[in-house]
Amino acid sequence: MKRWSKLQRQLYLIFDDKIDLQIHCSVYRMNSQRGSTDLPRYWIRLNKKIIFDYPRIATEKEDYPYITEISDISDLLKEYLDTPKEQILMKTFERDKYGITNLLKAADVRISVNKSAQYFQNNKVENIDICQMILQARKVN
Repeated sequence: MKRWSKLQRQLYLIFDDKIDLQIHCSVYRMNSQRGSTDLPRYWIRLNKKIIFDYPRIATEKEDYPYITEISDISDLLKEYLDTPKEQILMKTFERDKYGITNLLKAADVRISVNKSAQYFQNNKVENIDICQMILQARKVN
């Protein structure tokens, strides 16, 4: 797996640079009497406000398994980046448990704001409220 900074840099290349959208990853070490493990945290900020926060979203779904999903989410982000731009809106990202790719679709400069808005209007997607916030920021700027 690539270093996070390289993956992050690739993501920033597809984000609409007219909006203040940031994606971060950090790993926290959890030690206990039973052993230790690395717990990932991914968060996305729009205009300095956190709009997506893993593992918070996983615990809200009672889905947080206390195993490391760092590779899973990073692999999903890489899969999104590797998908040809013509296929992004048509592709179902099977491993996307938390709707992260929808946020990427909303922010992706390779997809016009109008085309993205039409996609979200015609499809039932997870995190639609956050996607609408991202699209609105793209329209304003």
